[in-house]
Amino acid sequence: MYRRYVSPKPAARLGDTYLRYMSPLHGLVKRAAVASSIKCGAMRNALLAFVALLMLSPTAAPARVRPPVVVELFTAQGCSSCGKANVTFSALAERPDVLALTFAVDYWDYLGWPDTFARPEFTERQRAYARKLALREVYTPQVVVDGRVQASGVKGEAVEALVAAALKAQVYAPDMMFMGERRVAVGSGPSPRGGADVWLIRYDPREQEVTPRKGDNRGQTLVQKNVVREVVRIGGWRGKPTAYRIPTTELEGLATAVIVQAPKGGKILAVLARP
Repeated sequence: MYRRYVSPKPAARLGDTYLRYMSPLHGLVKRAAVASSIKCGAMRNALLAFVALLMLSPTAAPARVRPPVVVELFTAQGCSSCGKANVTFSALAERPDVLALTFAVDYWDYLGWPDTFARPEFTERQRAYARKLALREVYTPQVVVDGRVQASGVKGEAVEALVAAALKAQVYAPDMMFMGERRVAVGSGPSPRGGADVWLIRYDPREQEVTPRKGDNRGQTLVQKNVVREVVRIGGWRGKPTAYRIPTTELEGLATAVIVQAPKGGKILAVLARP
């Protein structure tokens, strides 16, 4: 059985937007051309972005490779039915064709155990999916696949079927590439009306073991993997090659993923991850 949350708190706004929206290709070309007024470091950065965006243009891009399927698990340490889903999800995280992300939500904290990984913006992400997928309420454990379909996290066969179907679906994802540690570029492609959001997600690829001292899971050791620690919107994308700054973080040992997604819990259009 899964647990539904029938009295959701008012939706919290997503965390502050840390972004610097880089100019499109023509802006980068213009800056690179004015060599006399640009310092060496700035010139180098502009040229790197220029080359990356050229590589991501439709005329230069090689045959596209299907990006991994993004599978998101919404779970909580205070959820009595989430332990088994966490274990199943950890196995799914080992697949190279899947990017599995564990989001801890906070609406079960009132039961006595505050989730050690939960953040309000993770709960709001799940609420956005609930609105987009026309669900009456949020619940745990819930799995969302590519921002398009969802299933209960306790129904392993249903989750596997959704992942298999997603892998067979035809996609038209824009190419993406990291440019060093501080930038990422998204190429051209079809975008939703009004554009899409570009999200930076930092997660811990190591297994995390937590033993709640209170609540429904008191005394049980819960194992989680790919636990998300940060979600930051770094800009918007409207179908044209664009470069974005990646904000720094004080957290250590985290992997990074960048997701291009239709607004307000919409479909995931492209994803790029690195250790």
